[in-house]
Amino acid sequence: MKYRLSKSDKTVNGSIDLPSSKSIANRALIIHALSYSPYHLKNLSVSDDIEVMQQVLTSNTNKFDIGHAGTAMRFLTAFLSQIVGEWTITGSDRMKQRPIHILVDALTELGAKIEYVENKGYPPLRIFGSHLKGKVLELDGSISSQYISALLMIAPVIEGGLTLRLKNKITSRPYIELTLKLMKQFGVRSVWKGNEILVAEQAYQAREFTVEADWTGASYWYQLAALSDEAEIELKNLRLMSLQGDCQIAAWLKDFGVDSQATGDGVIITKSADIQPKHLQLSFIENPDVAQTMAMLCVLKKVPFHFTGLETLKIKETNRIAALQNELAKFGAEITEPKHGELKWDGSFSLPKDEVPCIATYHDHRMALAFAPAAMFQAIDIDDPMVISKSYPEYYEHLKQVGFEVTDRE
Repeated sequence: MKYRLSKSDKTVNGSIDLPSSKSIANRALIIHALSYSPYHLKNLSVSDDIEVMQQVLTSNTNKFDIGHAGTAMRFLTAFLSQIVGEWTITGSDRMKQRPIHILVDALTELGAKIEYVENKGYPPLRIFGSHLKGKVLELDGSISSQYISALLMIAPVIEGGLTLRLKNKITSRPYIELTLKLMKQFGVRSVWKGNEILVAEQAYQAREFTVEADWTGASYWYQLAALSDEAEIELKNLRLMSLQGDCQIAAWLKDFGVDSQATGDGVIITKSADIQPKHLQLSFIENPDVAQTMAMLCVLKKVPFHFTGLETLKIKETNRIAALQNELAKFGAEITEPKHGELKWDGSFSLPKDEVPCIATYHDHRMALAFAPAAMFQAIDIDDPMVISKSYPEYYEHLKQVGFEVTDRE
């Protein structure tokens, strides 16, 4: 299945009801379960990842298939390890290629009993939930922050609490801060001093909670505004002062002439000036999920770039470094990888361009989401377009609202 996307002009005006934050919802669902809350979480999105997490947490079975949902795999591995019983958790073929041994090793140190069903170090897992005892755990801070968040969320309910001592450069710090802030909203105190995070044994408090709109989803609308000649887009339920680290996109896109104004209902973004940087150097150590957004934007706007802090991109839904190199080549741009965790482009179009690029998505929702705005410049095809259901199932309908043509090619 393919979709062809095109747009006849470079004007974007509309009001968009963004999906709620997947990052917040996944954490809130785990914390909600740990607090035995009688309340319903409000404004949960209908994305695949959130539905998978809800299904597991409300299931009467002990065998779970979470598909492509990497966050669910990590958070649920920690959650199930302290729920008495025998549990099996598996996923897609790609999920079985994504390492999880760092988290399993850490949980084992706390007393968890976890077996690898197929290949050592990778899902599927058989988990024998048991009583866990806290201690001081040393972890590499440059690993996926989801391992760290998974451990932090169960820390209050294990005997003695938990101290995490993080070594090396800390990747995706805002996501760890997000976890701790959400835990605080449900009554759990923590102390982060230097490279140590201390969470004492304590009880979560049940709270009513509403999930705010997703800033990673908002990044594609900021990208569209930057690519436009004229734009005024209302993003409902979005908060400029957000718990989400990806709100940094608002500051970055000012250099592309995009302004943000908070309203009572969300944020209005406008294209206020026809400007762009001559060269862009950014670190994504705290915002890896918007790297594809920014790479596509820079190529379309012909802005040379050097991106760093991309160490975790190779273990996402796909190897996002290779995927970006492959797909941006279809626009004539040769993207290099000077070092591990880096991407660089000199601004030249040295490769042959595809007349109508067909974007491969690699089972990765963010490839479809980040490349779709290229249709502002030329018609493009997107292969396996509904991969977006993982996080933003309404995306193509929202694009139609602002004048995009979306047609089924098969």
